[in-house]
Amino acid sequence: MRIQLSDHFTYKRLLRFVYPSILMMIFTSIYGVVDGLFVSNFAGKIPFAAVNLVMPVLTIMSTLGFMIGTGGSAVVGITLGERDRDRANRYFSMFIYTLIGVGIIVTVICELLLTRLVSLLGADTAMAPYCILYCRITMISIPMFMLQVAFQTFFNTAEKPKLGLFITVAAGLTNMVLDGILVGVFHWGVAGAAVATVCSEFIGGGIPLIYFSRKNDSLLKLVPARIEWKILGRACFNGSSEMMSSISGSLVTVLYNYQLMRFAGSDGVAAYGAIMYVMFIFLAIFLGFTFGSAPIMSYHYGAGNKDEMKNLLRIAVRILSVFAVAMLSLGEISSGLVTRFFVGYDAELYRMTLHAFRIYSLVFLVSGFNIYASSLFTSLGDGLVSAILSFIRTLVFQVICILLLPVLFGLEGIWWASVAAELMAFAVSIYFVIGKRKKYQYM
Repeated sequence: MRIQLSDHFTYKRLLRFVYPSILMMIFTSIYGVVDGLFVSNFAGKIPFAAVNLVMPVLTIMSTLGFMIGTGGSAVVGITLGERDRDRANRYFSMFIYTLIGVGIIVTVICELLLTRLVSLLGADTAMAPYCILYCRITMISIPMFMLQVAFQTFFNTAEKPKLGLFITVAAGLTNMVLDGILVGVFHWGVAGAAVATVCSEFIGGGIPLIYFSRKNDSLLKLVPARIEWKILGRACFNGSSEMMSSISGSLVTVLYNYQLMRFAGSDGVAAYGAIMYVMFIFLAIFLGFTFGSAPIMSYHYGAGNKDEMKNLLRIAVRILSVFAVAMLSLGEISSGLVTRFFVGYDAELYRMTLHAFRIYSLVFLVSGFNIYASSLFTSLGDGLVSAILSFIRTLVFQVICILLLPVLFGLEGIWWASVAAELMAFAVSIYFVIGKRKKYQYM
């Protein structure tokens, strides 16, 4: 039976509804992981470090998709809860059309400034050509990547999470197969990895665009729409926390790479890149659960169903607790295997990466709760609190730790910085969730 946003949710029903979103986020994360895996093993550690160095730039350019996808889904979900489907479709259409236009503009600007950007990132003469080549190609599909990211949340709001999963799997498989052919067989290096990513993103963003443009049996459809600046502004402000999270994460990655170049050279950047690829997959589980469940909370908030909001929060916290313990255990157990996949060809780099990965795995104990807390307030339309939580977690605490801890502990301080930052953010998340419980009545 089709699960509807208006349903009463049990553990089983909620997991059935969100598991496509979890798998979607995992496959989206796999894009970069597969690129890195093939580049590292078939092109070498310098091209691998180059891809890691420019990845934050590409991520920042896609953040508008996160912002409009999450903030817009909350607006659309609340409107559906108010039983105004026509208005919800107009809002949905406006968000998608806006993303297409902005995506094209951002791509053109970044293509023109690419050489300067690579220089600012600190690429040396050996890494710079690989950085520029990878970016030149992957920027072609930035508008499609923005749409793909946005559609991942809109599919849940449309009550079509499984269709979203199918499209994302198709895009992911395209990326993996082309990586194997272009990088592994034809040895195109970073160019092959970039082409594979572009093809997969055109599938991930293009097919949903076609689906929602035609008659379908979901809750949403693309219709003629004009820009309603107030609604667009509300969605952007509400989703700014997710955009800030993505931008901050990219900026922090740049800072990490800078510190690692100082303390460990290109080996440190390569080690950090390998860890981040794996972390993206693990954190995708938390992100998928959060994005998948957010439209449900938005709907019941719009409908005024306080009892169901309390039920959803209680179930979500318990599920996240199980995920946290399971992911920490899996991270520690699999650390040797996954590290060998990426950098097993270099014994010294392998030892450094394995040690750092075991430390980084500790973030799983609290990161899921921090991600959910920020998304909770986004789904309730409280963009300010959501932005505060996201800002301090992904930027403020991270910057403090990555600047301070290496001064005190050297390279070891860099590896512990994320763990310390997540623990600090966890305390603030608890403060806001408890402090806002009377206003929103979710506890």
